[in-house]
Amino acid sequence: MHVRVTGVVIEDDHILLLNQDTGSGRAWSLPGGKVEEGESLSAALVREMREETAIEVAVGRLLYVCDYLPGAIHVVHVTFEAKRTGGTVGDVTEGADTRPIRGVEFVKLADLPGLGFTEKFGQLAMAGFPGAGSYMGAKSNIGL
Repeated sequence: MHVRVTGVVIEDDHILLLNQDTGSGRAWSLPGGKVEEGESLSAALVREMREETAIEVAVGRLLYVCDYLPGAIHVVHVTFEAKRTGGTVGDVTEGADTRPIRGVEFVKLADLPGLGFTEKFGQLAMAGFPGAGSYMGAKSNIGL
């Protein structure tokens, strides 16, 4: 089993996303990644946000926990709200991620469906993630 953390940073009705091949057919994704052995969830999120977006964050409330079962590997996704505390968006070190990052930007929440996110995920984001802190079951239950 793998544990993966992701961060949701929303500022002025815009959400921070990575333009990066996800392996799911969608080119845009939430920043985050694998929790390393001996690393806390919050430390992993702070590290991943720095590596992938070049910003520093304060980890906020737990938004959701869900499962992804693509085959033989069980991935537990833990997603937190995060607040930017420093850094410059997109000033990313090349090679810091296993999948090349083509861009990092704040995108209008209303534009999420046009970037491959489901209507459901867009609605959850626009509503402030009702039910935050819940186990959501399959990743598809949150529209991802």
